Amino acid sequence: MKFEMINRKIDDSNPIEFGTIFSKSFELFKKVWVQGFIILLLTMVCILPFYILAYLPLIAAGITDPEMLQHEELSLPIIIGLIVSIPIVMIAVMTISLGFMAAFLRICKIKDFNENSGDDYFFYFKNGRLRKLVILASIYLGLTVLGMLTCGIGLIYLMVPLSLIPALLAFNDELTPMEIVKASFQLGNKNWLVIFGLLLVMGFLAELGIILCFVGLFFTAMLSKVPVYYVYKDGIGFSAEEGLESA
Repeated sequence: MKFEMINRKIDDSNPIEFGTIFSKSFELFKKVWVQGFIILLLTMVCILPFYILAYLPLIAAGITDPEMLQHEELSLPIIIGLIVSIPIVMIAVMTISLGFMAAFLRICKIKDFNENSGDDYFFYFKNGRLRKLVILASIYLGLTVLGMLTCGIGLIYLMVPLSLIPALLAFNDELTPMEIVKASFQLGNKNWLVIFGLLLVMGFLAELGIILCFVGLFFTAMLSKVPVYYVYKDGIGFSAEEGLESA
């Protein structure tokens, strides 16, 4: 869909309903919990090397001069190395997370409409989409930093529109990164309180997997992401070109 059409759909849509999305999310999760588990594992495996990269200056210093790490102050080369590596690592981690989250929401749509498409977990890392992911990750990180500068208050507000970015990315291949962000804020602002409540409640329920010796968390964690699919479906819908009914 074009950006202007998405704007009109958001403006014309009815407010989303907490109870409806809450119940439908559980039903859909029964169909996608395995894919959610795989997405979570893939995300962890792919971001692990970048976390190691972030600590590479400290690891190198520990190998070359073990006594240096015993001092309270770090040397200038290590500080410079951390300043350079940490932003790169954070953008890389955010890029990976957004790509896999968009793939999970795409799978949610496939299962919801009983489509015949396969579960392509790396769909948004191929065919020239990686550049858009990197730009979106940079914007996402920048907004998160701005929210943190407001003593965390801004993060509470940003939590809603930022959570919608993967959905706008997943279902609107033609939108630019800035258009995705603008549409996420527009949809989020219209239904902020309901979406915030959904994220809070479903996030709490997803954490209940900790009860099963923490292992269960790997199977329930993605439950908190399913409502985002229905927020998009009910708030914007899918175009006729996709062969789907508009929500």
